Amino acid sequence: MLVSFIIAVAAVGAINTLLAILIMLADATIGNYGDCKLTINDAKELTVKGGKPLLSALKDEQIFIPSACGGRGSCGLCKLVIEDGGGDLLPTELPWLDADEQKSGVRLSCQVKVKRDMRLRIPEELFSVKQFSATVSAINDLTHDIKEVKIKLSEPAAIEFTAGQFIQLEVPPYELTDEPVYRAYSIASDPVKQDEIELEIRYVPNGICTTYVHKHLKEGDEVTFNGPYGDFHLQPTEAEIICIAGGSGMAPIKSILEEMARTGSKRKAVYFFGARSKRDLFLVERMQALEKELPQFKFIPALSEPQPEDNWDGETGLITEVVAKHVPDASGKEAYLCGSPLMIDACVKVLQEKGMSEDNIYYDKFA
Repeated sequence: MLVSFIIAVAAVGAINTLLAILIMLADATIGNYGDCKLTINDAKELTVKGGKPLLSALKDEQIFIPSACGGRGSCGLCKLVIEDGGGDLLPTELPWLDADEQKSGVRLSCQVKVKRDMRLRIPEELFSVKQFSATVSAINDLTHDIKEVKIKLSEPAAIEFTAGQFIQLEVPPYELTDEPVYRAYSIASDPVKQDEIELEIRYVPNGICTTYVHKHLKEGDEVTFNGPYGDFHLQPTEAEIICIAGGSGMAPIKSILEEMARTGSKRKAVYFFGARSKRDLFLVERMQALEKELPQFKFIPALSEPQPEDNWDGETGLITEVVAKHVPDASGKEAYLCGSPLMIDACVKVLQEKGMSEDNIYYDKFA
């Protein structure tokens, strides 16, 4: 009896899987949706070829929607309001949309395929996002797994951005991808320098973009990117600042600090940077120089697993422990956090326990 039941369940599962594959194949090869009209903000109309994901269809029309994962549905950034024509919500969208967003028509543009005319709402600031052609001017090793990539702009020749924002770098087809893909990276340089941007890219094994950057990209190569994106930036207040980052989360914090130094900011600030061992620390000399340029600034690096050969006499432990040690009272202060979701969530908890208002905590979670 049990054996028969297991066989029946397996058969049903196999049939459902086969049907799903057939539907996908039919949608990809047989479905012909023709031309579809996209009406944007009740003011702009576009005619696009049906069958593509909305994210790709908009990119083809030079409308760039942020997407840290390159359209795989794993970052939740490419949200748009679809007022009509989006079809039913997909299972791949549900983890990223809360109840209010679902009721309001918010969708993931990378998951919604253009099959019919649509009415969309797109934030006005995204219409200022541009695509840039550029050349790699320098590649430097910051650590064993983080490279600094400097990119000189060609066309347009300058980019206007706010310290803390990010761009999307295009990776051309190579052995890990048969089509161009985009990945998001924060800008690490001072916004005053508009003809060149600096990125800090950490290697992720088998990551499409990071593998390309670390193993294939060379100085002199031409690259394409679009941007700027994001609302992570220093707030226009005089509140004391607490910055926390790890790994390539250094990038947007560095951009903010460089601007503060250039503009002669008098705001009090402390920057906690977490690394595993000494070989994972980088730009320490620049941060120490910023301590001299910004008299109210303090840089506190911490190692969670210092090695004997590190001869480390600085702070040790998880970055949350170090923050808790140095910040007895966080009320009235502002926090700027960059790094992995787990690190950020843990730091938010500590800061709130120390009295910081949730409204004063700003973060950029790196996917």
